[in-house]
Amino acid sequence: MGDRTIEDRLREEYFTLLPHMRRISGQLETKVRYHLIPISERLKKYEQLVVKSRVKDCESALEKLRGFQEGATFDRDRPDLYTLKSLKDLAGVRVLAFPPQRLTEIDGILLQHFKDWESDPVLDGDGHLAFKYSGHYQTGDQVRAEYQIVSVLTGLFWEVEHSAMYKPATQFRGTAESFRMKKRRAAVLNALRAFETEFENLVLNE
Repeated sequence: MGDRTIEDRLREEYFTLLPHMRRISGQLETKVRYHLIPISERLKKYEQLVVKSRVKDCESALEKLRGFQEGATFDRDRPDLYTLKSLKDLAGVRVLAFPPQRLTEIDGILLQHFKDWESDPVLDGDGHLAFKYSGHYQTGDQVRAEYQIVSVLTGLFWEVEHSAMYKPATQFRGTAESFRMKKRRAAVLNALRAFETEFENLVLNE
């Protein structure tokens, strides 16, 4: 038992927390869907509103916690410093909407029901990409949850990007940090925003 690494301890903690993560993500998804019914019922034919729940997988949780440490390494002499409960997004929901003009409306509705949650918007060099909030779904929950509100096009791009560059085999890690990939990523996000903006301009001017 004395030979267990910090990673071993954290993996054990993860699978202890997993049932709580699944419960919270399911409850959060249900609550978000319920409060967005007024918008869902009056969507126009070209509009979309999608709510997805998820739990962070074990290795992603470990990598994220490691990334918060100095030098991205754990202090092997102080294993008790580390717990996955410190992460804000072990359970989560993503709300995808199109066109993006719906995002602010969705944010306003959900803020009424998650008043105490911490805001941490996703930003890039050209401005606001997504609304993001974290908090405890219920008092006494062992893990925190997160919900995001993002445009459909950006959200789907993130899913592809995450699968390709943040969950790959070891030999592909670091791809996301290359200068050329960062440049291409920014170009994609700019192109998606340009499409959304032009679409909204055309629709609003009909």
